Amino acid sequence: MRKSILLAIIATNLAAPAMRAQFIGPPTHDSFRDTTILRPPAGSKVAIIVFEDLGCPGCAAAHPIELKAAEQFQVPLMRYDFPLAMHVWTFEGAVYARYLQDKVSPKLADQFRTDVFHDQAAIDSKDALHQYVQGWFQKHGQKMPFVLDPDGALAAKVQADVDLGKQLNVIQTPTLVVVTRNNYQVVCGTKDLLDPTQLVPILQAAIKQTATAPIPKHK
Repeated sequence: MRKSILLAIIATNLAAPAMRAQFIGPPTHDSFRDTTILRPPAGSKVAIIVFEDLGCPGCAAAHPIELKAAEQFQVPLMRYDFPLAMHVWTFEGAVYARYLQDKVSPKLADQFRTDVFHDQAAIDSKDALHQYVQGWFQKHGQKMPFVLDPDGALAAKVQADVDLGKQLNVIQTPTLVVVTRNNYQVVCGTKDLLDPTQLVPILQAAIKQTATAPIPKHK
Protein backbone atom coordinates (compact mmCIF):
# COMPACT_ATOMS: atom_id res chain seq x y z
CA MET A 1 0.00 0.00 0.00
CA ARG A 2 2.76 2.41 1.01
CA LYS A 3 4.67 1.59 -2.19
CA SER A 4 1.59 2.38 -4.29
CA ILE A 5 1.09 5.71 -2.54
CA LEU A 6 4.78 6.59 -3.01
CA LEU A 7 4.65 5.74 -6.72
CA ALA A 8 1.51 7.84 -7.12
CA ILE A 9 3.20 10.83 -5.45
CA ILE A 10 6.25 10.47 -7.70
CA ALA A 11 4.07 10.24 -10.80
CA THR A 12 2.15 13.35 -9.77
CA ASN A 13 5.34 15.30 -9.19
CA LEU A 14 6.75 14.24 -12.55
CA ALA A 15 3.57 15.30 -14.32
CA ALA A 16 3.35 18.66 -12.56
CA PRO A 17 4.85 21.72 -14.27
CA ALA A 18 8.28 22.71 -13.01
CA MET A 19 8.50 25.58 -10.55
CA ARG A 20 11.46 27.90 -10.96
CA ALA A 21 13.02 30.73 -9.05
CA GLN A 22 12.96 33.92 -11.04
CA PHE A 23 14.89 37.12 -11.59
CA ILE A 24 11.95 39.08 -10.21
CA GLY A 25 8.67 38.15 -8.52
CA PRO A 26 7.55 34.83 -6.98
CA PRO A 27 8.37 31.46 -8.55
CA THR A 28 6.07 30.36 -11.36
CA HIS A 29 5.24 27.11 -13.17
CA ASP A 30 6.05 26.28 -16.75
CA SER A 31 5.72 23.16 -18.88
CA PHE A 32 9.17 23.28 -20.47
CA ARG A 33 11.10 20.07 -20.99
CA ASP A 34 14.58 20.42 -22.51
CA THR A 35 15.66 23.77 -21.08
CA THR A 36 19.28 23.36 -22.21
CA ILE A 37 18.34 25.44 -25.25
CA LEU A 38 17.44 28.40 -23.03
CA ARG A 39 20.90 29.95 -23.04
CA PRO A 40 22.30 33.23 -24.37
CA PRO A 41 24.80 33.05 -27.22
CA ALA A 42 28.50 32.87 -26.45
CA GLY A 43 29.85 36.23 -25.34
CA SER A 44 26.55 37.34 -23.76
CA LYS A 45 25.36 37.08 -20.19
CA VAL A 46 21.69 37.74 -20.91
CA ALA A 47 19.46 37.31 -23.94
CA ILE A 48 15.83 37.45 -25.01
CA ILE A 49 14.44 34.33 -26.70
CA VAL A 50 11.12 34.35 -28.54
CA PHE A 51 9.19 31.67 -30.39
CA GLU A 52 6.78 33.51 -32.66
CA ASP A 53 4.17 33.08 -35.39
CA LEU A 54 3.84 35.82 -38.01
CA GLY A 55 0.05 35.46 -37.90
CA CYS A 56 -0.28 35.62 -34.11
CA PRO A 57 -1.82 38.89 -32.77
CA GLY A 58 -0.02 38.41 -29.46
CA CYS A 59 3.29 38.14 -31.30
CA ALA A 60 2.49 41.33 -33.19
CA ALA A 61 1.84 43.11 -29.88
CA ALA A 62 5.04 41.79 -28.30
CA HIS A 63 7.26 42.47 -31.33
CA PRO A 64 7.94 46.22 -30.81
CA ILE A 65 8.45 45.66 -27.07
CA GLU A 66 11.10 43.03 -27.82
CA LEU A 67 12.90 45.24 -30.34
CA LYS A 68 12.94 48.24 -28.03
CA ALA A 69 14.16 46.24 -25.03
CA ALA A 70 16.93 44.51 -27.00
CA GLU A 71 18.17 47.85 -28.33
CA GLN A 72 17.85 49.70 -25.02
CA PHE A 73 19.73 47.11 -22.97
CA GLN A 74 22.04 45.90 -25.76
CA VAL A 75 21.18 42.21 -25.38
CA PRO A 76 20.74 39.64 -28.16
CA LEU A 77 17.21 38.95 -29.41
CA MET A 78 17.11 35.31 -30.50
CA ARG A 79 14.09 34.65 -32.76
CA TYR A 80 12.65 31.24 -33.60
CA ASP A 81 9.78 30.65 -36.00
CA PHE A 82 6.91 28.64 -34.57
CA PRO A 83 4.10 28.87 -37.17
CA LEU A 84 0.84 27.46 -35.87
CA ALA A 85 -1.20 25.03 -37.97
CA MET A 86 -4.29 27.23 -37.63
CA HIS A 87 -2.52 29.98 -39.62
CA VAL A 88 -2.25 28.49 -43.10
CA TRP A 89 0.17 31.10 -44.48
CA THR A 90 2.64 31.64 -41.67
CA PHE A 91 5.04 28.77 -42.38
CA GLU A 92 5.48 30.10 -45.91
CA GLY A 93 5.77 33.62 -44.51
CA ALA A 94 8.61 32.44 -42.29
CA VAL A 95 10.33 30.94 -45.34
CA TYR A 96 10.20 34.35 -47.05
CA ALA A 97 11.74 35.92 -43.94
CA ARG A 98 14.46 33.26 -43.93
CA TYR A 99 15.17 33.92 -47.62
CA LEU A 100 15.73 37.58 -46.89
CA GLN A 101 17.86 36.76 -43.85
CA ASP A 102 20.11 34.27 -45.61
CA LYS A 103 20.17 35.54 -49.19
CA VAL A 104 19.71 39.32 -48.94
CA SER A 105 20.16 41.03 -45.56
CA PRO A 106 19.36 40.16 -41.92
CA LYS A 107 18.36 43.79 -41.40
CA LEU A 108 15.90 43.63 -44.28
CA ALA A 109 14.53 40.36 -42.94
CA ASP A 110 13.89 42.06 -39.60
CA GLN A 111 12.05 44.85 -41.42
CA PHE A 112 9.97 42.28 -43.28
CA ARG A 113 8.90 40.64 -40.02
CA THR A 114 8.04 44.04 -38.53
CA ASP A 115 5.96 44.98 -41.58
CA VAL A 116 4.15 41.64 -41.66
CA PHE A 117 3.23 41.98 -38.01
CA HIS A 118 1.98 45.52 -38.66
CA ASP A 119 -0.10 44.45 -41.69
CA GLN A 120 -1.09 41.09 -40.25
CA ALA A 121 -4.85 41.69 -40.50
CA ALA A 122 -4.62 42.08 -44.29
CA ILE A 123 -3.04 38.64 -44.77
CA ASP A 124 -5.50 35.80 -44.37
CA SER A 125 -4.43 33.25 -46.98
CA LYS A 126 -1.46 32.05 -49.01
CA ASP A 127 -2.70 34.04 -52.00
CA ALA A 128 -2.91 37.20 -49.87
CA LEU A 129 0.59 36.49 -48.59
CA HIS A 130 1.97 36.17 -52.13
CA GLN A 131 0.39 39.46 -53.18
CA TYR A 132 1.70 41.17 -50.05
CA VAL A 133 5.23 39.83 -50.53
CA GLN A 134 5.33 40.84 -54.20
CA GLY A 135 4.41 44.40 -53.27
CA TRP A 136 6.85 44.40 -50.36
CA PHE A 137 9.76 43.20 -52.49
CA GLN A 138 9.02 45.82 -55.12
CA LYS A 139 8.78 48.57 -52.52
CA HIS A 140 12.16 47.60 -51.07
CA GLY A 141 13.93 47.28 -54.40
CA GLN A 142 14.18 43.50 -54.34
CA LYS A 143 13.59 41.11 -57.23
CA MET A 144 11.08 38.41 -56.40
CA PRO A 145 12.77 35.04 -57.02
CA PHE A 146 10.99 32.82 -59.53
CA VAL A 147 11.54 29.85 -57.21
CA LEU A 148 12.06 30.92 -53.63
CA ASP A 149 13.35 27.70 -52.10
CA PRO A 150 14.26 25.24 -54.87
CA ASP A 151 15.93 22.63 -52.66
CA GLY A 152 13.79 23.10 -49.54
CA ALA A 153 16.74 24.29 -47.46
CA LEU A 154 14.94 27.40 -46.17
CA ALA A 155 11.83 25.43 -45.23
CA ALA A 156 14.07 22.97 -43.41
CA LYS A 157 15.49 25.80 -41.30
CA VAL A 158 11.99 26.98 -40.37
CA GLN A 159 11.06 23.38 -39.52
CA ALA A 160 14.19 23.13 -37.37
CA ASP A 161 12.91 26.10 -35.35
CA VAL A 162 9.54 24.37 -34.99
CA ASP A 163 11.24 21.17 -33.86
CA LEU A 164 13.29 23.10 -31.32
CA GLY A 165 10.10 24.64 -29.95
CA LYS A 166 8.54 21.19 -29.65
CA GLN A 167 11.68 19.97 -27.90
CA LEU A 168 11.24 22.78 -25.38
CA ASN A 169 7.48 22.09 -25.28
CA VAL A 170 6.30 25.45 -26.52
CA ILE A 171 2.50 25.43 -26.21
CA GLN A 172 1.56 28.90 -27.44
CA THR A 173 2.88 32.02 -29.10
CA PRO A 174 4.50 34.23 -28.29
CA THR A 175 6.71 32.26 -25.93
CA LEU A 176 9.02 34.99 -24.65
CA VAL A 177 11.80 34.18 -22.21
CA VAL A 178 14.67 36.10 -20.60
CA VAL A 179 17.68 33.81 -20.21
CA THR A 180 21.08 33.80 -18.52
CA ARG A 181 23.69 31.04 -18.46
CA ASN A 182 22.11 29.42 -15.40
CA ASN A 183 18.51 30.56 -15.19
CA TYR A 184 15.52 31.84 -17.13
CA GLN A 185 12.21 33.55 -16.56
CA VAL A 186 9.16 33.24 -18.79
CA VAL A 187 7.56 36.56 -19.76
CA CYS A 188 4.87 35.05 -22.02
CA GLY A 189 4.18 31.44 -22.88
CA THR A 190 1.98 29.90 -20.20
CA LYS A 191 -1.72 30.21 -19.48
CA ASP A 192 -0.92 32.63 -16.64
CA LEU A 193 1.89 34.65 -18.23
CA LEU A 194 0.56 36.71 -21.12
CA ASP A 195 1.87 40.26 -20.62
CA PRO A 196 4.87 41.20 -22.81
CA THR A 197 5.22 44.54 -21.03
CA GLN A 198 6.83 42.62 -18.15
CA LEU A 199 9.85 42.02 -20.37
CA VAL A 200 11.68 45.18 -19.33
CA PRO A 201 11.59 44.73 -15.51
CA ILE A 202 12.49 41.05 -15.86
CA LEU A 203 15.34 41.91 -18.21
CA GLN A 204 16.61 44.61 -15.84
CA ALA A 205 16.59 42.14 -12.93
CA ALA A 206 18.46 39.52 -14.98
CA ILE A 207 21.11 42.05 -16.02
CA LYS A 208 21.53 43.15 -12.41
CA GLN A 209 21.94 39.56 -11.20
CA THR A 210 24.63 38.83 -13.79
CA ALA A 211 26.47 42.17 -13.55
CA THR A 212 29.52 40.71 -11.78
CA ALA A 213 29.60 37.38 -13.63
CA PRO A 214 32.38 36.82 -16.21
CA ILE A 215 31.34 36.94 -19.85
CA PRO A 216 31.06 33.33 -21.13
CA LYS A 217 33.09 32.27 -24.14
CA HIS A 218 33.04 29.32 -26.48
CA LYS A 219 34.79 26.30 -25.07
